[in-house]
Amino acid sequence: MSKFSTMFYVVAAVITLQTILMVLTNVGTPLSDSTPREKPRKVHLLIISTWRAGSSVVGQFFNQHPDVFYLKEPAWHVWNAMPHNNAHVLHMAVRDLIRSIFTCDMSVLDVYIQNRSYVSNLFQWSSSRALCLPPACNTFSRKKIVTEANCQKYCAKSPFNKVEESCNAYSHIVLQEFRIFDLKVLYPLLKDPTLNVKILHVVRDPRALAKSRRQLKFALELDNAIILNLNDRTVDDTGREKVLREICRSQVDMYRTINDRPPPFLKDHYMLLRYDDLVRDTTRIAKQLYTFAGINPTDESMTWIYKMTHGENLENPKPFIITPRDALHMSLKWKEELTLQEIISVQKICKDFMEFFRYQNIDSEDELNDLDLETVLPIHKDVFNWHNDDENE
Repeated sequence: MSKFSTMFYVVAAVITLQTILMVLTNVGTPLSDSTPREKPRKVHLLIISTWRAGSSVVGQFFNQHPDVFYLKEPAWHVWNAMPHNNAHVLHMAVRDLIRSIFTCDMSVLDVYIQNRSYVSNLFQWSSSRALCLPPACNTFSRKKIVTEANCQKYCAKSPFNKVEESCNAYSHIVLQEFRIFDLKVLYPLLKDPTLNVKILHVVRDPRALAKSRRQLKFALELDNAIILNLNDRTVDDTGREKVLREICRSQVDMYRTINDRPPPFLKDHYMLLRYDDLVRDTTRIAKQLYTFAGINPTDESMTWIYKMTHGENLENPKPFIITPRDALHMSLKWKEELTLQEIISVQKICKDFMEFFRYQNIDSEDELNDLDLETVLPIHKDVFNWHNDDENE
C-alpha cells in the first residue's frame, strides 16, 4: 500500500470517528436558538361549494386573516378558456391548476390568460386581500383591511409576477372553488406528501340557492352551459332546473363518498359546513373554521366577520361583493320571494339533498307563513369510520 493510500484511510477514519462522536454528543441535547428549525408546513385549504351557497362569505373569513393568501375561483380561467367542454372533462385541468397555485407556481395560468401583465388580469383579483397589500401592492400597509374599490384604484397595475411573490409570503393558501363535482378528483392532492391539503365543503338550503340563482341567471349562463354540456350558452328555465338537479346531486355524492367509506388520508382534512348554521351562530363557527385550518383568530378578523354578517342591510345591491348585511335574514329571503309552487318544485328536484343535509320541507301555505317553523334541522355530528385498506392507501 502506498504512503498516499495509507494517509487517505487514516484521514477517512478520523473523520468518521469525529462524526460518530458529534452524533453521540448531541443526542438528547435541546435545540439552541441558533439551531436551524424545520420550517412549518404550509396549509393549503380548498373551499368547495357551488354558486350562491355562501362560500364567498366563508372565503372572506379566511381572506381577512393576516396569515392567509386567498384566491377566489381561479378555475374560472379554465372554464372560460375551454367553454365547449363539460365540467367532468375539465376536472383534470381544474385539479392541475389548483395543485400549481397551492405551490405558488402561477406559470400554469399562461395556458389560460393571454395577457398576464398585471395582477388585475386574474379573475376576481381584488377580492384577495393579499393582492392589495405588500409585496403585491405597496400602497397600503400589511395590517390594513383594504376595500375592493381602493384595491382596484391603487393596485390594478401591479406586475403579475407579484401574485407568485405574494403567495410565497404567507403560511396559509386558501382557494375557493365551485367547479368540482366529484370529490375523488381531489384525492391525488390529498395524498400528495408534499402538500398539506384540507377540504372545507360548504352547502346551503337549495331553496335559497334557487332564489339567488334566479336573480343572477344571466351571469351564470356560461357555467350553466358547461354543466349541461351545451354549445349554445342560452339556457332556458328547464335547463336551469337541470343545473340545479346536477348541483344538488353532486353535493350529496361528494359527502356520501366520505360518509359511506371515508379514506384515511381525509382524516382531519375534511369538514362539512352548512351555511345555514354559520349565519345562526357566526362567531362560534368562524372560530371552528379557523381551528380546522390551523389559524389563530385575531381581534381584527373576528370583528370584521361579525360586522359583515350582522349589518342592517336586508338586500345585497352588489351580489358579487361582500358588504355588511343581516346574513340570517337574507338566508331566509327565499320564503318571501319564492311561491309555494316554486318551493315544492325545488324540494322535489333536490329531494336527496333536502334529506341528506337535513332541511325541512314546506308543503302548504300555512307552513310557509309559520314564522316558528324551523326549516334547518339539527344535523348529525360527523363521525367517520376511517378505512385503512389497500384501495385507499
